Amino acid sequence: MLISTHMSVAQENVSRGILTRARILNGDTIPSVRLQEVQVFARHRFRSRHQQRKWTRFIYNVKKALPYARLLSSELEYVNDTLALLATDKEREAFLNRKEKELFKKYEYNLKHLTITQGKILIKLIDRETGQTSYEIIRMLKGRFKAFWWQGIARLVGSNLKSEYDAVGTDAEIENVVLLIDMGVY
Repeated sequence: MLISTHMSVAQENVSRGILTRARILNGDTIPSVRLQEVQVFARHRFRSRHQQRKWTRFIYNVKKALPYARLLSSELEYVNDTLALLATDKEREAFLNRKEKELFKKYEYNLKHLTITQGKILIKLIDRETGQTSYEIIRMLKGRFKAFWWQGIARLVGSNLKSEYDAVGTDAEIENVVLLIDMGVY
């Protein structure tokens, strides 16, 4: 009776185990577990309160621009899908004009109240989220002349619609802030 009780306990422990994939290497069975990626960021050390305020303002600016970039990405996907379904150029142009008016009516006030810095960050984030520069998007949807016109306006305030996003180079800080926002840190 002792042996049977001991064996049933051993079987209970086996049934509570974790089922996982395994590899057989030189006759040994080795569990194979896929771990989630973990990102580690260096803690910011500030030399002065000015530097700390500047960093806090940068985070605020990215948080302000990021939702608009993500919104544009989903709207652009919808527009591209809809344009693919429309048969004639006239239907496509009418749809684009309606959509442009709708988006301007909905977001123009908020976008006009972005600072120049937030606008520059938005241009970079649009490229990050869509894989296309703002200039390319305008050119594709509204034509070369409109793209040229908006690029001229952007250049007047020191921006460039042709700016590309470089996650590991010049835009590494923006990338870090976006990742931290996605992780819920900021």
